Amino acid sequence: MSEKNPIRVFVTHRFAESDDYLRVFEFLESVDNFFYLNCSLPDNVPATGGLEAIKEELISQIKQCEVVVVLASLYVEKPDLVRFQLDAAEANRKPTVAIRPFGGIAATPKELAARVKENVEWNERAIVDALKKLARNEDTSRWEVIDFP
Repeated sequence: MSEKNPIRVFVTHRFAESDDYLRVFEFLESVDNFFYLNCSLPDNVPATGGLEAIKEELISQIKQCEVVVVLASLYVEKPDLVRFQLDAAEANRKPTVAIRPFGGIAATPKELAARVKENVEWNERAIVDALKKLARNEDTSRWEVIDFP
């Protein structure tokens, strides 16, 4: 992974930028030397065609990515929409990583946790490590370093 070859990421959305959707990119931007391309386009709402056009747009966005990030908070809010996006990811052989609801109060729903390859906390290092592992088979094998005075 380099600036010339970024990891292509799709983040589940409902054709609107939620707080958690924007937070994912804040976390990714905070990591040095991690390059990604956002394949999710919440502003691309089909003007005509109804539900079928929406589904086709989501499938098109998912096909462009290497890995799908599933927001557990969106799953709680719109389970049918997220299930469709998970189905599209599975049909196109895209690995999935779930990020539990922000704040650490709620857990990732069991049905969602069972469907994804990785389930991570809101931690930039955990998110990036999962993306590298699933998209490029890069195992970071990093260790926590704790400095004692």
